Amino acid sequence: MAHTMSRMGDVLAGSHAAWEVDSDSVLIRFERGIRTPKLFQALGERRIPLEALETVSLAPGRRGTVVLRAVARAGADPLMDAASGQLKEGCDPYRLVLPSTQEQHAREHVDELNKLIADRPAPACVRGLVAPPEAPLHFKAYDGKASFDGAAVSFRWSPTGASTEKWKAGDQTFPVAELADVEWRSPEVFDGCLRLIPRSGPAAQPARPELDPTCVVFGPGYGPVHESLPFAAAVLAAVRAAERTPESRPAESSRIPLRRDPADIAERIRHLGELHQAGLVTDEEFVSKKTQLLSEL
Repeated sequence: MAHTMSRMGDVLAGSHAAWEVDSDSVLIRFERGIRTPKLFQALGERRIPLEALETVSLAPGRRGTVVLRAVARAGADPLMDAASGQLKEGCDPYRLVLPSTQEQHAREHVDELNKLIADRPAPACVRGLVAPPEAPLHFKAYDGKASFDGAAVSFRWSPTGASTEKWKAGDQTFPVAELADVEWRSPEVFDGCLRLIPRSGPAAQPARPELDPTCVVFGPGYGPVHESLPFAAAVLAAVRAAERTPESRPAESSRIPLRRDPADIAERIRHLGELHQAGLVTDEEFVSKKTQLLSEL
């Protein structure tokens, strides 16, 4: 007898993950073992509505395996949109490796899922169909610490990693409603970084990441994929939500100034003094920046 989706909650258990298939969604539960990719462990589990999927396929894998893979609609999943095709095959959360002994079982699921996807009406809006990672989120980049509380992104520059240009600009806070987009370049490439695109930003070519205060730079051991990609996805989803509710954008005058730790302010003034003594900061810049830092107490 052919397998049908009438068996609600049927599970396909594969390498590092299991898919629980239902009539309207696929629940992906990721393992937390030592060999499981860190991105999967960070994601934990994800529910993918069938409306968010374009198609599902099955293909031969390596060493006696078959690979089940789903393809999300563009815009449906902020995680995959932020990744923009940069994830390695083994870190694709829409990919499930199964032993070849499960091929027939998997093929029946693929056929039924594709039929269900084809029979469903096209969604009026695909954005927001897959829930983003939840804030608050943070990670340590090479030149600073990035944090996101759901309403604003903050960059706090590192005394050792950040460029003089970023120190002159000072720590940055970007309300979500004032952002137009997020760009993520994998930490696994030479010029990996996370860049925020302000709505009022210039259309000209952006500065190099190490000079751009809207950007944090990755490096060996800093901003790994499992930390920085969910961060980028959560910010991207919030930016898109703000686009749908422009009335929620705060006015410039309504911003609440940040209050810093006095010890942190003292450390930053000390570092600023070192830059000044080294001739990297002018007298005027030193006085102006010191005044700004003291005003944050």
